[in-house]
Amino acid sequence: MNLKDYIASIPDYPKEGVIFRDISPLMGDGDAYREATKQIVDYAKEKQIDMIVGPEARGFIIGCPVAYELGVGFAPARKKGKLPRETIEVDYGLEYGEATLTLHKDAIKPGQRVLICDDLLATGGTIAATIELIEKLGGVVAGCAFLVELTDLNGREKIKGYDILTLMDF
Repeated sequence: MNLKDYIASIPDYPKEGVIFRDISPLMGDGDAYREATKQIVDYAKEKQIDMIVGPEARGFIIGCPVAYELGVGFAPARKKGKLPRETIEVDYGLEYGEATLTLHKDAIKPGQRVLICDDLLATGGTIAATIELIEKLGGVVAGCAFLVELTDLNGREKIKGYDILTLMDF
């Protein structure tokens, strides 16, 4: 199955000159969604993962079925103010400003092997912040898994030194 067949390319969205890679058709097709999840699960099994972390919000869509299949927990990395209990936080740069990502203080136990799951690796800023949160809690980032990588944006550079799985490159 060619998973790229299930990614819609939307020109000039959200602004002129950008091609938006929409994963909705992949998620809308049970066979394609299952295949993508299976590929990430197979990768996670090789890494002996104890926990999945997914950044808001599409990381939830990718990470939760992986966690379910592995029989491990899932922790959401969320924007500031969205988690109800005590958190740690990391500020990181966006294209037009800054953002803060948070994780519950008890989400990761020291020494746990964590897989970060998200839909897209672009500039790498969100994933670098997620890595920092996990490591602050004593977790070991055993890998990062993405459906799509936008190679022209060089996100791998921001997270070099970490093992990365991408199912599709654009």
